[in-house]
Amino acid sequence: MEIRSRVRDWLLANDPAFSRLRQATRITATIVSSVLLLMAFHYLVAPLPPAAYGLAVSLSIEGGLAVRDRTHGEQLVTRVIAVVAGVSMVALASLLESHRYVSDVVFLLIIFLAVYGRSFGARWFAVGMFAFMSYFIGAYLRPTADQLPALFLGAAVSATVAHLVRTVLLPDNRYRDLMRAAASVQQRVDQMLEELLDVARKPMLLETDRTRLHRREERLKEAVLMAESFIPTENRRPEPEPGLASSDVVINLFDLHLAAESVIVLSLQAMPPVALIEAMLARNSAEIEAETTRIDRTNERLAETVKALSWLRNVRQRLAGSLAKLDEHDLDDPSEPESGRAATRLNLSFDNPALKSAIQITLAAGIAMVFGLMLSRDRWFWAVLAAFLVFTNTRSRGDTAVKALQRSAGTLFGIVVGIVAGTLVAGNIYLVLPLSALCVFLAFYFLAVSYATMTFFVSVVLSLLYSLMGVLTPELLQLRLEETLIGSIAGAAVAFVVFPTRTRTSLDLAIKSWCGELTGLLQAAKEGASGMALIVRSQALDRAYRDLAAAAKPLGVSWQLVTRPGHVRQTLAIFMGCTYWARVFARRVADEAVDPTFLSDIDENLALVRSIEEKGAGYFYDVGRVAGPVDRHLPISKDDAGLGLEMIGISLNRLHPAVG
Repeated sequence: MEIRSRVRDWLLANDPAFSRLRQATRITATIVSSVLLLMAFHYLVAPLPPAAYGLAVSLSIEGGLAVRDRTHGEQLVTRVIAVVAGVSMVALASLLESHRYVSDVVFLLIIFLAVYGRSFGARWFAVGMFAFMSYFIGAYLRPTADQLPALFLGAAVSATVAHLVRTVLLPDNRYRDLMRAAASVQQRVDQMLEELLDVARKPMLLETDRTRLHRREERLKEAVLMAESFIPTENRRPEPEPGLASSDVVINLFDLHLAAESVIVLSLQAMPPVALIEAMLARNSAEIEAETTRIDRTNERLAETVKALSWLRNVRQRLAGSLAKLDEHDLDDPSEPESGRAATRLNLSFDNPALKSAIQITLAAGIAMVFGLMLSRDRWFWAVLAAFLVFTNTRSRGDTAVKALQRSAGTLFGIVVGIVAGTLVAGNIYLVLPLSALCVFLAFYFLAVSYATMTFFVSVVLSLLYSLMGVLTPELLQLRLEETLIGSIAGAAVAFVVFPTRTRTSLDLAIKSWCGELTGLLQAAKEGASGMALIVRSQALDRAYRDLAAAAKPLGVSWQLVTRPGHVRQTLAIFMGCTYWARVFARRVADEAVDPTFLSDIDENLALVRSIEEKGAGYFYDVGRVAGPVDRHLPISKDDAGLGLEMIGISLNRLHPAVG
């Protein structure tokens, strides 16, 4: 039991709410169950063509990733539409098999429609992915017309199993997921304290130590944001029902986040005693009290660090108490489902980002198709698949280039390992199938962490399946790598040349969003909004900062010559610091917004925010022009929103001169 508990604690600390574990398990269970059912039908009723298995596997993956409707009923409707669309695409590919040039043009048209359809909501994103993958399977495996009923069986079995896995075997449950996410938050607080303990034992604080502590702080932020996401927006409105248990959880999560950040901020200026941190980790109240009394009170900063640790301890206890009072019905979401609605109207102007994206991906797929055909008449589909996928979930040309590199690297290393693994198992079905299932699980478990890792495991799976079919050769895997490189290069090239979304443009939008949220927070405080309203505003600012950090990520890679990664991190640190001080301000400002001087300070900060929003992303490019750190600390003993407002202004001024 102790080992099981440790494994669970490790998983929670690294995978809040088991979200990655659940997604990987869902996809793996759907694939395995669908394949086993089809194999039973194959041996007991009638043989099935390979395309039936291929379609079932590909749709099992898309059914786990692309179906994002909020209710089970909407998910079922989406799956039915997607199956019909998928089988229709396979039938179309089969019908056009003897007309190769027409088939290729139709494939590109389907890619265009699949990408453009994403702008109409979650349902049509899923239908588009099903349509693309189904045509891909049809064109690649070339089923005959008489095999279409078997293909429909494969698609229907996959959709049915996926729905049962999602709704019965591994259903979403807000209450359970919130509890797991809250446990993850507590685990990450412990990890942060363990990191702090390691740093405190050193004779000198190094820059690498600061980086490690800030990394733990970011990981805690991720867990807190996930935990907050399981509390319906209706329950976080500015004026919630008095005593609402979920509102107490929101406030305590917010305070825990703020307290943990305060511990890091203050510890970097006055490191707490090792014995006190050890007592915190051991949850030893008597030892904590004893160590607290031994603190040198003449050292003001050390005293404040100790108060921050005490605050963190108290908030953790309050959070545990509010979670204990929570009932499943407290998390009921009264809002109307939105996922089946159209997100936008038909817009064929070049001002529409959805149209631009559809043109980009279709052109990249066309280029990949041409060069892929020059390399192989039978395997060129791999190039088109790579070109299509490197654009998925990217926001700029830098993002796309990074993903292309990751896909190519993952494929290369996956092929190397796949050759070894495939040779060792020698096509043994009793080894290939469980190893393939394990690799599928690992691929989708690590998808949210590393696209290259996901690609690596998928490449290993393909190598194992080739060994099972008796076609595993170095030449075949080399061809797969070459086709993948063609598709990746085509995608990256189009991203840089056709309707390019520069990383700077993406950053401009992210900064505008961040400034908008900060403006909303300051304006709400100026107008005397309630404490809960300001907390909600601060949470939105947190999410905007997370998007800003993601938009800046491509600037830190080695091929990016316009800036230095160190400068990018320094600039992000200023935005992060300002977000932190805004959290302090939001938590404590409700009783101070009536002070005329205070209102004047808010107006000054609003003017600074407007100026920064106008000047855009220059902070990340003007190397060396960002001001250095400010030597200030947070007086935990004092509920002072004025300090939070002052530090917001100082942070904004550190950014302001960077774009002179």
